[in-house]
Formats: sequence, C-alpha cells, structure tokens
Amino acid sequence: MSTSGGPDDVRDVVVVGAGQAGLALGYYLTRGGGDALLLERAERVGARWAERWDSLRLFTPARYDALPGAAFPADPWSYPGKDEVAAYLEDYATRFDLPVRTGAEVTRLEGAAGDFRLQLAGGETIRAGRVVVATGAFGRLWTPSFTARLGAGVEQAHTDDYRRPDLLPAGPVLVVGGANSGRQIALELARAGRAVHLSEGARLRELPQRVLGRDLFWWLTTTRAIHAPPTSLVGRRLSANEPVIGTPRRALRAAGVTFHSRAAAADRGTVQFVDGHSLRPAAVV
Repeated sequence: MSTSGGPDDVRDVVVVGAGQAGLALGYYLTRGGGDALLLERAERVGARWAERWDSLRLFTPARYDALPGAAFPADPWSYPGKDEVAAYLEDYATRFDLPVRTGAEVTRLEGAAGDFRLQLAGGETIRAGRVVVATGAFGRLWTPSFTARLGAGVEQAHTDDYRRPDLLPAGPVLVVGGANSGRQIALELARAGRAVHLSEGARLRELPQRVLGRDLFWWLTTTRAIHAPPTSLVGRRLSANEPVIGTPRRALRAAGVTFHSRAAAADRGTVQFVDGHSLRPAAVV
C-alpha cells in the first residue's frame, strides 16, 4: 500500500476515497493493470469505521459484507461490529497491495475528462485522465441550528463523537433524529437505564431484521429485489428513503424511550418541539 506521492504525480485514474466503494474500484482497476491511485483523507484505511460508537454493528450479515476477492472473516450470518469492519478494510488494502495514499485530503477538483487536476490540503497537485469521487454520503457532519442556543449546561455529542452511555452526564438524554443511527443509540441508552427521549420528524418505513426465520437481506438477494433497476416499481420503493432496519418503535417504547415530534428550537437549556411540548435534557445526541 503506497502512502507517498510527488508534486508531479500523473495517473490514469484517481479515486477520491478509500472506503468500501473506493477499495472495490481499486481492486478492479489494479487487476486490470490500470495506473490508479486511491486518495484517503484519514491516516488509516477504515479509520472512519473505527471512530464510530462502541456498540455499532452492521445490520447486513457478514456473507453480504465482503468486497470483491475476499470473504468477510466472520460467521456468514453474524453481524460484524465496527472494529471488525475497520480491520477488514485495512487488511483488504494491504492484501491486494492497493495503491492507497492516506492522509491525502482533496480540497479542489477541476478540469475535464482527460486532464483533471486535484489539489491536496498541503498544496500538492495531482493530475489524472479520469477521476472517481467515492467519498460516500456521510463525510460532512450536520447539526441542527437550534443546538447553538442550548447553553453550556447541556452536553452535546454528534453521533461521530458519541461512544457509549456512561460517557454522557447523568439526567435525561435527548436523541435528535429517528433513523437507524438515532434509534440504535436511543435503544442502547435506554437499555443502560438512562431516561431517553427521541425526537423524530417524518415517520420512516420500518423493516424487520428477520422474516419467516430468514435475514431480510437473504430475502432481498434471493428474490433479486435488491438488484431491481431504480426506475422499476420495486426499485423506486426501495430507494424512496432509507428505511429503519431492525429497530422498530415498539422495541424502543418497550425499553422506555419517550417519543417527541421534531425539535424546532432551544432556549437556555430547554428544547421546544413542533407540537408545543418541551424538555430540559442533560445531554443531546
């Protein structure tokens, strides 16, 4: 795995991002004899996974988590944790000697096909005939504007900063966002004995982890629904919005989670919701 480069680097293909998609593309490019370079902003491949909260696990079984050429090293029907994923990605890059350059943040991309120029944070420029942007959908953190008015007495942690329940102060915890991450964290907090409140906007579709004794992804692959074209009825349904998998509202209610409508404003430690209710949390995730 290469971690060096020069100011006059010229490549046939540059892939920005060495996560799952970037590594898979790098595998095929190098197997085909192409002159490629993968640029990864983090100092290690897989670092973004390693930095997530301690209990994070995939909701896809290991048999569906492999990249081309290397099975995921776990029981096929187990759900790998975030550290297993991080280790797998780093090992994958090393095993196939992929041309990954770590600590390389791309700050500017310009030019056109045949003559792209990528500028790195240190000022270096790399030229490429083709560029693939594989940075993923979650590279830029987003925090609701109302949190700026919570006050210093309320501890705040984005999901990128949250690690485990005992690191949050005593008192009620408000989790803002009812998609997969929000629900998983809310359930973990509730099971740890915390008073948990979950604020969510639009209701998301819920899918069970298992159907008739089989994992959801077994059904999606066996029926080939997961391969449906995006313009088909099934494809439009699957891509309409990200569903919540395996963490239904009933499980959260059973654990003691209190649901609220969308959080709209805050003032000196009190959060107001769009339905008129309010809450004074000790921490907000």
